[in-house]
Amino acid sequence: MAISTSQDAAMVSSDSSTNYLVPLAFLTILFFMWGFITALNDVLIPHLQNVFNLTNLQALLVQFAFFIAYFIVSFVYFVYALKAGDLLVRFGYQNGLSVGLAIMSVGCALFWPAAVLKSYGFFLVALFVLAGGMAVLQIAANPYVSILGKPEGAPARLNLSQALNSLGTTLAPVIGAALIFSHVSADADVNTVVPPYLFMAATLLAMAVFFKVVKLPNLHTEVAPTENRYGVFQHTHLLLGALSIFMYVGAEVALGSVLIKYLGLPEIAGLNEMQASVYLALYWAGLMVGRFLGAAAFSAWAERRSIYAYFAAVTVIAFACVGLLVSWQAAQIWCLLIVVNIALMVVCRFKPNRTLAGFAVACVALLLIALYQKGYWALWCVVAVGLFNSIMWSNIFTLAIRDLGSYTSQGSSLLIMAILGAALVPPLMGWVADAYDLNISLLVPAVCYLYIVFYGVKGYRAERNSWFTKRDT
Repeated sequence: MAISTSQDAAMVSSDSSTNYLVPLAFLTILFFMWGFITALNDVLIPHLQNVFNLTNLQALLVQFAFFIAYFIVSFVYFVYALKAGDLLVRFGYQNGLSVGLAIMSVGCALFWPAAVLKSYGFFLVALFVLAGGMAVLQIAANPYVSILGKPEGAPARLNLSQALNSLGTTLAPVIGAALIFSHVSADADVNTVVPPYLFMAATLLAMAVFFKVVKLPNLHTEVAPTENRYGVFQHTHLLLGALSIFMYVGAEVALGSVLIKYLGLPEIAGLNEMQASVYLALYWAGLMVGRFLGAAAFSAWAERRSIYAYFAAVTVIAFACVGLLVSWQAAQIWCLLIVVNIALMVVCRFKPNRTLAGFAVACVALLLIALYQKGYWALWCVVAVGLFNSIMWSNIFTLAIRDLGSYTSQGSSLLIMAILGAALVPPLMGWVADAYDLNISLLVPAVCYLYIVFYGVKGYRAERNSWFTKRDT
C-alpha cells in the first residue's frame, strides 16, 4: 500500500492503517525528548552567561554549537546519499532512531567533564555531540511520521507529533529553572547542570536499546536513481522550503534564547530569571497548543463540526491550565490569543500554505508592536509569537517534500540541514543586541518571518528546474 507524500515513495509492511497507531505512539516519545532537550538551551544560556561572564554574542554560541551540528551531520548524510546511496534505505529507519539516541546519550554525559574542567568550550563540544545525535534522529523520524499513513493526513500527523515535541519544550524551562536557577547565588555554580544532563544520558541510552529491539513497521522506500543523483535539486519548492526552514527555526530559537533576558529589562517587565522562565514556558506552550489545533485543522479524517468542538476543548483546557499555573489574568489574554489563532486558520480555510503565510504575517505584526511598545504589551506580543510559530515546521516540511518520490529521504536531510538557521540567526540577534539593544534585535526574526510569508504565498508550489532534470552525474 503506497503511503508516502508522493504516490509511490514508500511502503509499509502492514495490512491496514490501523497498525500505525502503536508506532506513532512510540515516535511521539522521541519528539517529546528532543523538544525537552532543545528548550533546555534557553535556560542553559543565561546560566552559563552568569558563570563565565559572557556577552550576548558569546552566550548565544550555545545555539551555534548546538545547531551547527545539525547542518554538518545532515550535510555529510546528504553528500553520502548522493555518492553511495541513502543510508536509511539501506539500514532502516528504526536503526537510525537507535543510533541517534545513543549519540545523544554520549553528548549529555559529556556535561560532567565539562563542569569538572569549568570549560565553556567543552560545554560547546558536548552540545555539538548531543545535537549531532538529534540530527540523525530527526532525519529518520520526520519522514517516518510523514509517510506512515495517508498522504493527505501527513500535515496532521506531523502537527500532532510536533505538539508532543512542544510539550517537552514547555516543561523544560520550568523544570530546568527549578534545577538550575534555584541554586544560583551571587556566584553561579556550573555544577548544577550536571545532574539533569546525566539523568537524560541514562534515559536516552535506555531508549536507544528500546528502539533497537521494539518491533516497528518496516518502511521500504524507493532508491533514488543513480543516473541522476542530483535530481533532488530539480524541485524548486524543496529548495525554497529549505530556506524557509532556515528562517523559521532561526527566528524561533533566537526569540526563545533571549526571552529570559528580554523580560528582565526594566522597561519590559523587570522579571528575575525564575519569573521569566514561566513566560518562556508559555512561549513554548504556544507551539504545543497551536500544534494540537493544527493536528485537527489539517487532518484528512475529521469533520468540520468535530474540528470546532475539538478547538473549543483545547481552548478551555489551555485557559484552565494557564489560570491555575500562572494567573487568571494571564489566562484571559492567552485565551484571546488562541481565539485569534483559530480565527486565522478559519480565514485561511485550513489550507497548509495559506495558514503558513497568515501565521507568518501575524508574527511580523506582533514583533513590530513589541518593538514600539513597552511593558506587558511587549511581553505578550513576543510570547504570542510562539503560538503562531506552531504549525510552521510541519506545514513547511510537508509542503517541501511533497511529490519528491524517490528523493524523499534526500529532501528530508536537506531540510534538516536547513536547521543551520538556528546556529546563525541567534548569534546575529545577539550581535545586534550588543551593538544596539535587545529591543532593536527583534527586527532580525521579523525579517525571517517575511520570507516565510513569501513561501506560503508562492514558493511552496511544486515546480521543477529542468537543468537538474537533465543533468547526468
